[in-house]
Amino acid sequence: MPIPILMPALSPTMEEGTLAKWLVKEGDSVSSGDVIAEIETDKATMEVEAIDEGTVGKILIAAGTEGVAVNKPIMILLEDGEEAGDLTDAVPASAPSPKLTETVEASASAPKPSTQPATHSNEHTSNGTRVFASPLARRLASQSGIDIAALKGSGPHGRIVKADIEHARKDGGVSQLGAASAAAGGVGQAVAFPRAMADDKVMALYEEGSYEVVPHNNMRKTIATRLVEAKTTIPHFYLTIDCRLDELLSARKRMNEMADGRYKLSVNDFIIKSLGLALQDVPAANATWTEKGMLRHTRADVGVAVAVEGGLFTPVIRHADLKTLSEISNEMKDLAGRARDRKLKPHEYQGGTSSISNLGMMGIRSFDAVINPPHATILAVGAGEQRMIVVDGAPVVASMVSCTLSCDHRVVDGALGAELLAAFKRYIEDPVRMLV
Repeated sequence: MPIPILMPALSPTMEEGTLAKWLVKEGDSVSSGDVIAEIETDKATMEVEAIDEGTVGKILIAAGTEGVAVNKPIMILLEDGEEAGDLTDAVPASAPSPKLTETVEASASAPKPSTQPATHSNEHTSNGTRVFASPLARRLASQSGIDIAALKGSGPHGRIVKADIEHARKDGGVSQLGAASAAAGGVGQAVAFPRAMADDKVMALYEEGSYEVVPHNNMRKTIATRLVEAKTTIPHFYLTIDCRLDELLSARKRMNEMADGRYKLSVNDFIIKSLGLALQDVPAANATWTEKGMLRHTRADVGVAVAVEGGLFTPVIRHADLKTLSEISNEMKDLAGRARDRKLKPHEYQGGTSSISNLGMMGIRSFDAVINPPHATILAVGAGEQRMIVVDGAPVVASMVSCTLSCDHRVVDGALGAELLAAFKRYIEDPVRMLV
């Protein structure tokens, strides 16, 4: 019988994507392993391979279509001996995978404490009917105070997905409530959070014809969502330290002279290695917050922000503390190049235990970076520059860099953050420590 090909989930959090390009056409024969399409996720364009073999009977979703839900039929494959006439009633209603169904069922049925009124329950409507929504949509709705029961889902079988929550935020058509702090009048008291200005009100401030509306791509939408999530749910605080670079610059020069073209170390490679080692020296800071408990990581996996057109990626250097500087350098060049080409795979930019954002090459002296969830820290690195400092009571010109650590106060307290920065400074100022 005809085989429906469904929109694949190319990452654990993917709920929809753009069908960027078909690499086959109706009537083509395909075998298992053949690349049949290119799918754009929020971060990258990825190739989709056929699992079954047969003939392309009908393409259901046109190339360039955005917002195609995971598990929605996108193509029909005919087996040997079947013809196009066999396609009648061959397209089933899309349905979530069994694993996803179990997750949704468990999420919808498990009792959860709530500080919101019953009319704003994220589990059931007022008449007790269960609301089907993805775990991510429930979490975003809870964080934004959105009445999920009032939304109409656009996912399979009317399931509420992330896009529905984003539309609700944009339209401002739902109540946004949150729990007030005890200082504001007692735990559980509801207060209204400010909303972003509606699009029509923003546009009304500018003369028509004086601007161009550039639609948001998937990457920019995801960045916007994650930054709002980070700044509204993570209590940030910041610690800044100045590090002397003279020894590091001297060591870097000697190492590059001995490289014979096998590698070319950058200051950023030393920074990645130093942060990885510091996270192992201060394991309490190498952690992630969850409601169930603290995740204490045994590995130091360091993400590094890479600017690309329209946004950024944060590819991850795994085991940064264990790799040599040359290994980090070559791996980072490969990851950064593929990030700019949007060819990274999800496992190459997801996860990690901390991250680095370096704007020194752009002349920025210091800045405060926004934490990249689920990390608890991010190190913002400024420009290396010559400054006058005092050493043993005498003025000395030294190469210095300012580094600011953004901390999630739920995980990292002030003293712990200072301890992590102090460990980082020891490695940066005495790079021989990285080699032993």
